Amino acid sequence: MALFPAFAGAAGNKVEDSSKELDWLTNKSFQHDDAISLHQRALEKASERPNQEDSSLGREVSSEEEEEERQKKDDVPPKKKKKKKDKKKKKKHRRRGGRSSGSSGSDSETVYPSDLRREQETHSPQATPLASRFSWLDDLQSPTNQPFCVDPKPDAANWTYKSLYRGDIARYRRKGSSSLGLNPRLQEVSWEESGSNRKQKSRDKKSAVDRYFSLASRQLLRSEPIAPTLPRIPACSDVISPTSFLPLGTAEGEGKGDMGERVQTSWVNPLGVYDASTARWLQGKGKQDQTDGQKQEVQSEPRAASLAGRTEDFNRRLREHPTDTRLWIEFIRYQDEQSAAVFGGEQEQQGDSAERRKSTFRAVLEKKLSIAERAVAANPGCVALQLERLQLCQELWEPSALAKEWKKLVFLHPNSAPLWREYLLFTQSHFSTFTVSKVNSAYGKCLSTLSAVQDGSMVSHPVLPGTEEAMLDIFNQQCHYLRQCGQSEKAVSLYQALLDFTFYKPDSVRDLPTKQQVEFFEPFWDSGEARLGEAGARGWKAWMLQQERGGWLQPSAEEEDEEEEEEEEVKDRSQPRWAIWLDVESSREAAHWLPWRPDKTKGQSEEDCEDPDRQVLFDDIGPSLIRLSSPDLQLQLLLFFLSFMGLPVDCLHSSAPCQPSLLLEELSLLTQGNDPQRPLTTYDLPNPGVNSMGHMTTLQGTRKWAGLGKQGEGFLTNVFHMLHPLLPTHHRAVLSLSWMRYEKLKVLRCLRGGSKKRLRSQGKSSKRIAKRLLKEPDNRSSLGLWQEYGHLEWLLGNLDDARKVFSTATGMGGAKGLSNTSLCDLCLLWAQLEVEDGRTEEGKGGKGGQTDVTASPATCVLTRLAEGSSSSSSQPPSPVSILKARRSYEQALIGSLSALEQDLQNSQADRKGQEDLLGERLSLRGLVCCYALFQYLTVGVQAANSVYSQARERMERLHSTLTRDYAKQATVSEEGNLTSTDASRCTIDSSNASRHFANRLACDCEALAVQHTVLLRYHTSTSVFPLATLRQTLTSSLSAWPNSAPLWSIYIQVENRYHSAGRARRFFHSVTRGNSSVVPRLFAIVAEQHRKQLVDAAQRSSSLDVALPILPENGLSNRIRSLFESVIATETGAHCPLVWRMYMHFLVSEGNVDKARGIFYKALQNIPWAKGLYMDAVQLFPDHLQEFVDLMTEKELRLRLPLEELDILLED
Repeated sequence: MALFPAFAGAAGNKVEDSSKELDWLTNKSFQHDDAISLHQRALEKASERPNQEDSSLGREVSSEEEEEERQKKDDVPPKKKKKKKDKKKKKKHRRRGGRSSGSSGSDSETVYPSDLRREQETHSPQATPLASRFSWLDDLQSPTNQPFCVDPKPDAANWTYKSLYRGDIARYRRKGSSSLGLNPRLQEVSWEESGSNRKQKSRDKKSAVDRYFSLASRQLLRSEPIAPTLPRIPACSDVISPTSFLPLGTAEGEGKGDMGERVQTSWVNPLGVYDASTARWLQGKGKQDQTDGQKQEVQSEPRAASLAGRTEDFNRRLREHPTDTRLWIEFIRYQDEQSAAVFGGEQEQQGDSAERRKSTFRAVLEKKLSIAERAVAANPGCVALQLERLQLCQELWEPSALAKEWKKLVFLHPNSAPLWREYLLFTQSHFSTFTVSKVNSAYGKCLSTLSAVQDGSMVSHPVLPGTEEAMLDIFNQQCHYLRQCGQSEKAVSLYQALLDFTFYKPDSVRDLPTKQQVEFFEPFWDSGEARLGEAGARGWKAWMLQQERGGWLQPSAEEEDEEEEEEEEVKDRSQPRWAIWLDVESSREAAHWLPWRPDKTKGQSEEDCEDPDRQVLFDDIGPSLIRLSSPDLQLQLLLFFLSFMGLPVDCLHSSAPCQPSLLLEELSLLTQGNDPQRPLTTYDLPNPGVNSMGHMTTLQGTRKWAGLGKQGEGFLTNVFHMLHPLLPTHHRAVLSLSWMRYEKLKVLRCLRGGSKKRLRSQGKSSKRIAKRLLKEPDNRSSLGLWQEYGHLEWLLGNLDDARKVFSTATGMGGAKGLSNTSLCDLCLLWAQLEVEDGRTEEGKGGKGGQTDVTASPATCVLTRLAEGSSSSSSQPPSPVSILKARRSYEQALIGSLSALEQDLQNSQADRKGQEDLLGERLSLRGLVCCYALFQYLTVGVQAANSVYSQARERMERLHSTLTRDYAKQATVSEEGNLTSTDASRCTIDSSNASRHFANRLACDCEALAVQHTVLLRYHTSTSVFPLATLRQTLTSSLSAWPNSAPLWSIYIQVENRYHSAGRARRFFHSVTRGNSSVVPRLFAIVAEQHRKQLVDAAQRSSSLDVALPILPENGLSNRIRSLFESVIATETGAHCPLVWRMYMHFLVSEGNVDKARGIFYKALQNIPWAKGLYMDAVQLFPDHLQEFVDLMTEKELRLRLPLEELDILLED
């Protein structure tokens, strides 16, 4: 057959020569007869066509033929396909040019069969048009051939739902899954078979649109937005773009771009000749779903690019600055963010299996540990990096290896107090290796080592700044640790020994190192002589002098205390066994917290002690004795002891512990301030949230006594009498003031208890002690003591006596007027009490309404204060005197704030000599509060709010300046930039002074914020006032002071009056996100618990007929549980006993007893030393009493009533 099949007949007449035949041109499937007939028919049709149709015939191309050509060419590789497209375009162009030259109608013009078919369709008779509206078949008069109609009205539902109604679509069953006319590789459409329903559901889930809560949507929301791409200016300057626009690519360009993106170069495809599926096969990967890959690529590419950029930046900066420890720590923290982006956060990983989550967590830990090891290798002397490394190792190493590494690190850095503090927390909270004696010996080792460094005995390591203050703080933490373990005798003995070791030190041993001083102190402790706080105690110094002269004379038994009648410990034998054990255990804790001492007048010896654990040996306390050389630190030690015993201490003189969350265990911290009778003075004595000595019971247990009991009060009185003469004058005033406030606190507890008999007896004893304190020569002119005594009389109901006391005190200090801070505090308290009393009388109906506000006693008191005269006059102030008083207040406040700013902006020179003067000027709380209350009574609440706002703004600005200066000085002293020893000491002293002033100013600022909110809340409760002002004040105050329990208590009381919880939740989240303290998190939990109580009460009251046995779930239980989990996930919350105890009680109240028991065992892994946790477990899970008691015995916690003794008591 020839090259042209249509003329193959001409070639058939020739002689066939098989050797010359070209077989590759043969097309056996084509019949040349058909081709000739088709050609002749086309010529006939072309001659009959009109001339106007001749020019347009060749321009039309059959769509069916093009479709067949596309299907044939789809199997061709991309390059050949492109060439054929170009050839086709050229052929069309040539063909169009030929027709335009006028050669229409010639025989060489090609006629396609599709054109003939189209022409037949156009000349064929038209079909009957369809109807345009619906009608019933029965209504038609004449039958029709096409019983259909065309509905011209569009259906809006089709556009809304993007599909036709399923009832309008005919159902059919497909045969096979292929699609005709489509490229199976690029345009494949698959119909699922109806056999596998499970596979169909899974595929439908994959192809469904992601909802907002899905994993992909959450990752997309957290991802950074894609940076907008702007049009680039061409490099050639000749091309000038008149308008700026984003050019859109053509369809062909997009196709090329897609093809270019589909084939990428890589190590398996360096030339780009393989397609994507082949490249995946070379990498060992299977087929990838197109839709999932596109989603993952769109969501992960921007995030991955930003993370890769940040990682590269970290690596570059660390290569340039390998000694930047903060950068190393930031890089370690950054791994959590990177892992959350790669593996998903906690919420995204909840759907994964436990093994997958564990492996992911371990992989991130190992990566962080490798970075930490690189950082330690580059900075071997950095303690912070060492601590970071050990914290990472807690999840990877065995407990023995971890403890060994901690000991090694402490051995290498024995002079670092922060490192010692972290080591003690590790030994204290590691359950597997925890025992009370082991941790106590670790505390002793720490304090003895730091003492050797402080003395200079350890030459290998220098003394770091702040070591002495850190030693005192660690000592206080050890005493609280022993108290929480139930070892109250050892804790009291520690304070006894250190107070005696500090204030009664003989002059002959004062210059010796601390270790030798302790060796001289041991014989005095073991001699059996009376110790500090015991009757007949004379101190270590007197004992040493008398030993040189021949020893003491044995005292005669002239005065013998009357023995107390022993009460029966088991009061109600009908109670269950666990309840009796709890009652007796807490009673013995309250009665026997003092160490037992043999009474030589009665011939007692150490063998007469019934409980050997009540005796304290010197080996338990000797290593913990430290030397305090500074008078301020000696006063700090005394205040720590008073706070340890439960006495209120002013924050202006005492510093807070470094780890306050370890001490929080009392629920009253979260419930204070709910006293409607005293709305303005209820926060006069804030609750620190720490249990006092002798108060060891369950979380919701009540206090047995208002104070410390008869023995405890006698012990405390002896301590006051022994130490009072040894202190300087201003330190004695602090001690006396704390004692007076303690008496007032006991009266307040009796008032809240409701027992009039106890209140009467306690009032008599407290008044007797207060009068005795005021009779002392140093205290007669102390306005602070007169203020507390007048408040005590007011609480007891003696209002006339209290007014006389206040009037006498103002007469003593009235000449100084507003310049006297103590007088301002006294008049503020007096005025607040008068306002509360006036409100009470109005509530009882004693007044028909206050007509003249200037005639109120509070206004009179504040006006007399501004005038500088005595407040004993009963005449109301005149309007002129009120105007003068307002002017005096304004001038005094402006002058005090300006003087304070000037003093703080001065140089650090001579700061030590000006310490007392600056301390007086720092205390502006009384002046500001008096001025604000005066404005409230005479002008209105807006004027008072303005005074508070202006004063707080300036004082908080000063506090931030002081804090910044202190941080700079601390950094300079740590880096050791000063070479001179004198200059270094001067810098350390200046840094300590700045810290002291910053702490005092912070206390004043926080007190001002509390008084500000208290006044606004009082006004909202007595009159109509917009709540937005109070809310704004509370939020601004809490943002500045997030650890203030009184402020949080007021905030909860305000927000819980309304059902809208979104605002409070957002605010709690904003505060806790940037703060590591546990206080705001606890109040967030309390707020949700109050809200749940309101909702439960409303649900119960909804059905009046039948009480609901089980309340419907409203979601608050899950929210509270998640809040608890978020708190214990933090480092401070995990070591807070109050959090775990509240969590257990909440779960039991919800009925989840098994889960609560699991939380108890989880709490043991973090706070195994808290005896209150075990007592709560006995109350909540009484069936496991024996197990809990055995656990306490194993860990060496103080057990005062063994179960064997309990059985004997029950038998008797």
